This record gives sequence, C-alpha cells and structure tokens, in this order.
Amino acid sequence: MVSRAQRTPFGEWWWTVDRLTIGAIGALMLIGVVLSLAASPPVAGRLGLDPFFFVNRHIVYLFPATAIMIGVSFLSPSQIRRLSVFVFAVSLILVASTPYLGVEIKGAKRWLVILGVNIQPSEFLKPAFVILVAWLFGESAKRPDMPANAMSLALLLAVVSLLVIQPDFGQTMLIVMVWSALFFMAGMRVIWVFGIAGVAAFGLVTAYFTVPHVARRIQRFLDPASGDTFNIDIATESFMRGGWFGQGPGEGTVKRLLPESHTDFVFSVAAEEFGVALCLALVTLFAFIVLRSLIRAMRNEDPFPRFAAAGLTMLFATQSAINMAVNLHLIPAKGMTLPFISYGGSSMISLAYAMGMLLALTREQPRASMLAPTLTPAGSLI
Repeated sequence: MVSRAQRTPFGEWWWTVDRLTIGAIGALMLIGVVLSLAASPPVAGRLGLDPFFFVNRHIVYLFPATAIMIGVSFLSPSQIRRLSVFVFAVSLILVASTPYLGVEIKGAKRWLVILGVNIQPSEFLKPAFVILVAWLFGESAKRPDMPANAMSLALLLAVVSLLVIQPDFGQTMLIVMVWSALFFMAGMRVIWVFGIAGVAAFGLVTAYFTVPHVARRIQRFLDPASGDTFNIDIATESFMRGGWFGQGPGEGTVKRLLPESHTDFVFSVAAEEFGVALCLALVTLFAFIVLRSLIRAMRNEDPFPRFAAAGLTMLFATQSAINMAVNLHLIPAKGMTLPFISYGGSSMISLAYAMGMLLALTREQPRASMLAPTLTPAGSLI
C-alpha cells in the first residue's frame, strides 16, 4: 500500500486521482475484450484474415492506451494545456492533408496511412480542441475583455470546415454539440442560442440537399421503406432475440450479417449474446463515469480545469450516447465507435488521451484556505 505520508509523485497521484473512475474505465476495457472475442472473428473470416486478427490487435492497442491514460493523468493543468496545443496543431495539419493524402473508404477520406498503420487524425483533434476552447472560456471568465467567444468560434469554424470536406458529419455534429455545451456553461446570451440553432439547422438542410449519403441516411431513418435498412433492422432485432440474458457467447447471428459488427454495432452483438442485462451494465458504467466526473469537475474553483473536465466528460458521454442510439434506431447512422468497447486503434488511443486528461483535471486539490499561512500566538507564520 502507498502511505499518505509519502511525498512521492506516485503517492501524491494515488491519493488524489479518482480511482473509482479508473476502475470503471478498466471494466469497460475488459468488457471490450470479451465483446471483441464475440463480434470480430466472423468479420475477420469474411476478409480472409485470421479469426482472431481484430481480437489480437484490440488487445495490443490496450497497452499503449492504458500507458497514455495513466501517464497523462500525472500532468498538471498547465502541462495539459501545452500538450493540447501541440496535439491540436499536429492533428489539424493531418486533418487538412487527409482529403489529399488519405485513403478513401466508403466514399470518405478520413484515414492516413503512416508507417503502415491507419490513423484517423480527427479522433485526436477532438479532445485537444475541447481543451483549447475550455482555456479560452476560462480566460474569458478571468478577463472579460478577452475576445474568447470570437476566438473559440474561429477555432470551431476551422475544425468544422476541415471535417465537412472529408466528409465526416458525425464528428462534426459531436464537436459542435460539445462546443455549444461549453459555450452555455461559460454564460452565453440567449441570442447566441438562437443563432447556433439556426446555423445548425441550415447546415443540416444544406448537407441533406448536397451530400447524397447524408440524404439517404436521413430518408431511411424517417421512412424505412425508402431504402435499404437491413443493417439497422438486424441490429434492432438483436435486442429482442437476446432477451434479458442473451443467447449465450458465440450463439449470436448479428455478427455474421453486419459488416461493422465489431465497431459501429458491437452494442447489438452484446445485446444478442449477453442480453439486455449486459447492455444495462454498460449504460450504468458510462453513466457512473460521466456523473462522477461532472460532479468532481464542478467542485473545481478554477474556470479552466472546470470547463475542460466538463467538456471532456460531455465528449465521452455524447459519443457513447450516439453509438447506442444508432444501435437502437433512435437516430440515423453516424459511424461512431462505442468508447473502449468498439474496435479501433485511433479511437482507443485518443479516448485514453482524453480520459487521462480528465483524470488529471479532476484530481483532488487542496483548498486555498488550507494552504493559507496562519499566525501562531507568538505572531510567527506556520
């Protein structure tokens, strides 16, 4: 055991970090391995790969992801801010180059091949963007004369423009939602609410009439008879076939029919083979991480860590909710991974980086009143 009296970096980290959140994330990682074993072998077989190809890679990704999460959780808020500036700059350059140098998959160029590894730069852009926007809003709270709104809006427009070019409307929607939530926390005026809602509606209408695959997805969602809804139909039926406790490991059929059963529709695989009980357990784990992190974030008196931790939590929560809502046919398909459950190296590493920053920003800090010097009866400082 680590003593509270030990003044070592590890000792200070151990007694200030949110160990329950680390445990919940670890539980998600373990469930992700189990569901990868259940969902990915049929996909690998269809591609002519070794049955455990995706399972092995999923496990391999866990090692650097865990190391990054724990390592980043040691950083101070100022170190996180500096690191995020670097990550944001590199990711922005890579995202900008993706339409020209990227690999086209299903009509979109979102991936770069670097040293033989497929990397999705937008995944790393998201958490860094949240930190920079949180810093701007935090500085605005301290210095009202700072044009934080205009600067954050310029960052948002730059990121959104590059994502729309790929096109990647799922990530665009996610970033806009988190930015809007942070803007609301920072005290935006009512006029901005209507302005943002109007711009978002205009963007959605424009995408509907100019991007064919967006129009098809929305039409299939509103009118299933208007197109092929096989994937969504199979995914939603898996919840009924699984019942409360599932058909048993390896007994599901959805993974043999869906091409993205190990990524976008892994939640449906969980429902069919392990039942609604496991799905509810997953929802409980996600909700626990989100609520606990938000509560700890709100306790921080410094605006930057408070905004940053809340923004990272909302990023994690929104991505999780979108994936599960797609599997339940509550919203149109978005191609969003389920954090630490779905297969994907870029997604897992970027999420580990984001959660590492969240753990660092929600570490317990001594209150200023506890650090203030006091006087002894003799008048000397202690």
